[in-house]
This record gives sequence, structure tokens and C-alpha cells, in this order.
Amino acid sequence: MDLREIDLNLLVVFDAMVEHQHVTRAGRSIGLSQPAMSAALAKLRRILNDPLFVRTATGMRPTPYAARLAVSVRRVTQIVRTEILSDAHFDPLVSQRTFTINTPDIGVAVFMPRLIARLGRDAPYVRLKTVSLLPRESEEALESGEVDVSVGYFPDLIKAGFYQQRLFRHSFACMARADHPKLPGCSLTQEQFLSLPHAVVRAQGRSQEVFENFLHQRGIRRNVVFQTPHFMSLPMVIAESDLIATVPCRLAAIFSGVANVKSLPLPFDVPEFDLRQYWHKRFHRDAGHVWLRNTIRDLFADSLQGPAVN
Repeated sequence: MDLREIDLNLLVVFDAMVEHQHVTRAGRSIGLSQPAMSAALAKLRRILNDPLFVRTATGMRPTPYAARLAVSVRRVTQIVRTEILSDAHFDPLVSQRTFTINTPDIGVAVFMPRLIARLGRDAPYVRLKTVSLLPRESEEALESGEVDVSVGYFPDLIKAGFYQQRLFRHSFACMARADHPKLPGCSLTQEQFLSLPHAVVRAQGRSQEVFENFLHQRGIRRNVVFQTPHFMSLPMVIAESDLIATVPCRLAAIFSGVANVKSLPLPFDVPEFDLRQYWHKRFHRDAGHVWLRNTIRDLFADSLQGPAVN
């Protein structure tokens, strides 16, 4: 028997005959006329070399061979209906899926606490994993599915095949020790900004480049005495020293709530930038992926700008 001879519709006919054991009623259940059913049965009998269903006083009863096939055929048709032809389904209440999010350490601080809290309520068995990748690595990881979404400032993710969605507009603030002897109030002059010692983050995340480029274009030079690749080390450094540091606004607000630091507005008009989420078109319609992206949007988007664009 050649597999190419088997039409999926023939299995549907066979399954209907097993259930109804009557040609007309079986045909009616799957939308076929009596002649069409008879033709399909004739083809099945030829392919399988067995009568399959024999007329008796109680109906068209299956032969022993057909009876043995019945369970397997029913399983095949159910798989096709539920796993191939049905719409993809994702139920966050029972899913045990692990989602991987690419975001720098600043993104972990800004996004993960609220996202984890939401998952605890709406998706108790879903797991999250974060990674921090270089731009080229981000493209490859999103395309392969190693990473589900990148969240943050990724201006290089603009090539064809990638979608992006704006979440919110962001800017910068200065962070200083709460009891800094030279900054008793809640303001900062340009003279103070230039004269005080600075801690500077040289991170993989691209958002700091916006501020560094701004300073370079303005010819503003700071007194940099400490550099670190990690934002998470700043609260302890700033809280125990007279250094100041410029960081994204939301991070300054977070740090001021967990350490002896305060957030101060910068003494000049600083540039703003958009934080977005990015994903690859391969996963654009995946039900679980859509749920994750919608959850991130609902939590963090301050002004939805219509559909995502690639």
C-alpha cells in the first residue's frame, strides 16, 4: 500500500462509518451524499484490501480488520482536528512555558518586578529567564527563538523581519547621596554637575549612549572618578560617597526607594528616548508569544501608538 493513496478525507469517512454503521447517516454527519460515501468506501476497500464494513441485520458492521483500525483512525483524526486544524491556544493559568527576555540589568530592575507580580496572579506556572546580549547576538537569538522578546533601548533592531512596539518615553536624572553635603536641596546647578565627582556606567545597554553622545555634542566634560559596567552597583557606591551619577529616570526613582540616595533633575535639557519591545516575525502569531507581548504592553505602555510595525 502506498501512503500517497491515502486521502485524509477517507479516514474521516472511515471514522464516521465506525460511529454510525450506516452509509446515509454517516455521510450526513460529515456532509457527504450517499453516492459520495459509497465511492469513498469503495476506494478505501481497494486501498486496504478488505471489505471493512459488511451489511447485517443491525447495520453496516465493521470487519475484524476495520475494528482493529478504528482506534488508530480516531486518534489520527482527533490529532488533526485539535493540533493541526484548530487555532493555537495558550492558557496562562495552566501553562508551564518558560519565556526568555533579553534586557540589560537596568531593564531587569525596571521591568521584572511588575512582570513577575503579574505572572504570579495570571500565570502561576509560567517561568521567566533574562539574558543580556550584544546587538548582533540579540538579532540571532530572536530569530532562532532562543529569546522571545527584547525589551529596552535597541536602536539596531530595525532590519526586515523584526517587529517593535513603543512602550514609553524615557529620559535621565542625576542621583546623589540623600545627605550629600554639597547638595542639601532637590536641585542641581550646572556648576555643581561639572565640579562634583562622577560615577559613570559603561554598560552593554545602549540607553547610556544617548546621554554620553549628548554631552559630547555639547562639549560637556565631567570629573569622572569611577566607572562600572553595571547599574546595580551604583546605589551602594553613591550612598556611601560624594559621587553623583546620571542614570535613566525610572532607575533613579527605584534606587531612591532602596538606598540612601535621591534623584535630582539635570541642569540642562536632556534628550529623551523610547523604550520598546522587539520580536521576530517567526513568532508574531504564536499564542503564548502574543500573550507575553500583550502583558508587557499592558503593564508598561504609557501611550499606545497603534499596531506594531516592522
